[in-house]
Amino acid sequence: MHGTTGRETTFSLVFTTCELIFNQAVRNVRKNHGNAIVGLMLNIAQTVLLVAVFMVIFVFAGMRGAAIRGDTLIYLMSGVFLFMAHIKVLSAVSAAEGPTSTMMKHRPMNSIVSIGGAALAELYIQVLSVVVILFLYHVIWTPVEIYQPAAAFGMLLAVWFAGLAIGVVLYALKPWAPAASKLLTQLFARMNMVASGKFFLANSLPETYLHYFMWNPLFHCIDQARGFAFINYNPMHTSAVYPVLFGLAVLFLGMLVEAYTRKRASLSWSAKH
Repeated sequence: MHGTTGRETTFSLVFTTCELIFNQAVRNVRKNHGNAIVGLMLNIAQTVLLVAVFMVIFVFAGMRGAAIRGDTLIYLMSGVFLFMAHIKVLSAVSAAEGPTSTMMKHRPMNSIVSIGGAALAELYIQVLSVVVILFLYHVIWTPVEIYQPAAAFGMLLAVWFAGLAIGVVLYALKPWAPAASKLLTQLFARMNMVASGKFFLANSLPETYLHYFMWNPLFHCIDQARGFAFINYNPMHTSAVYPVLFGLAVLFLGMLVEAYTRKRASLSWSAKH
């Protein structure tokens, strides 16, 4: 009898937490713009602009021969989509409501809800942006052909999870050093403009340069996603499992630091900073 009650209490707690995360995600989606459609359109415009800039670079730098034989725009979009998902969720989670935020005064609110809401909101926006862009490209320009779409989407989820994990570490460091946390977030985004491998293939990199990129889960995800998107490309140096293992390890570390921070957080920190 008591065991059943305990299981019901646990299930109720999990359900309530999931409901709070969903409500927080909706709040985050609508936070910057009262109309969620406007926020979605701005994200789509940002992604399309990034693809257009990279396409111009490819054409004028004579790099189209370095791409996979097939649709060059799909090649570029596979990198940009994953880059945007990774950086956006990392930035959103690192900037989520912290332990010294006034939102934390409300009893149902906690760090799990704050982090989960920020991450879920970005996943929703990024996935919807990918679907809309690919649909418009398929209808207006040329039919989209993806070799293994489910596996390619799995790489989007993997890179989102890795960005979530890194964001949790930066989120935990923010109360101690807010300026350093913000600087590291910006540095990581700028560094991944090159280190993500959007412009080149892992198979084409010399061994002497390859180890400079192998630490990066985004590099693995983009290379693996291109292997799933194109039938004539087989990634030989990257792993689809590495980003997940990386995310689990970093998330565990981030939650430990966050728990330590939460126990020692003080509302006077926000006044000091």
